[in-house]
Amino acid sequence: MSSELSFVDLVLEASFLVQLVMLILLAASITSWAFILERSRVLSSANSEMKKFEDKFWSGVDLNRFYQELAARQSVQGMASIFAAGFKEFVRLRKSSSTPVEALVDGTSRAMRVSLSREIDSLENRLPFLATTGSISPYIGLFGTVWGIMNSFVALGGQQQATLAMVAPGIAEALIATAMGLFAAIPAVIAYNRFSHQVEKLENSYGNFMEEFSSILHRQALAANVDSVNPAQKAG
Repeated sequence: MSSELSFVDLVLEASFLVQLVMLILLAASITSWAFILERSRVLSSANSEMKKFEDKFWSGVDLNRFYQELAARQSVQGMASIFAAGFKEFVRLRKSSSTPVEALVDGTSRAMRVSLSREIDSLENRLPFLATTGSISPYIGLFGTVWGIMNSFVALGGQQQATLAMVAPGIAEALIATAMGLFAAIPAVIAYNRFSHQVEKLENSYGNFMEEFSSILHRQALAANVDSVNPAQKAG
């Protein structure tokens, strides 16, 4: 109990600048943990939604009906959003009989790439803050420590007889800033690395789906083109 009171006393008796550093680091730590929990939920949901989408997509469902189901939803995210953007553009371009097959597939791929970029931007939201917190928090804490130790030695210089008991409290309160900097930085760095890896895996999965879906649409476009040509040949 006494150690806890001693810790609080050290914080309360620290200089204003050191207290300001501690307050900044405390705010950074609290915000980081809030973002960590929020990103963990978002990325977990993205993985779950992707698996559900893939299970239904590769089950042989009719693409037109599947697109209508997704279009009826208020919001579509992740792989479903990429599919909806690509299929919508494919249907729009296919209405023009003069659109070449390659141009049709290329336009569809561009629409899916735009949707992919938006999805990745959404998944990477908050990550820059975690990276910044993990990078600069130790230095902010170190600044508070250096300032606190400097003040302790300046005060010590005005004394005729210097003892460890005179300088120890000032050094101890200064070192608290370093500890708080590490406390804010370590979870942020771990979370940033973990989330970045998860986003990269999702991006690869989305990219693979885009390639596979483009191949499916390319085959459909070729088949439709052949069907439109054959009747004309038979009539001739």
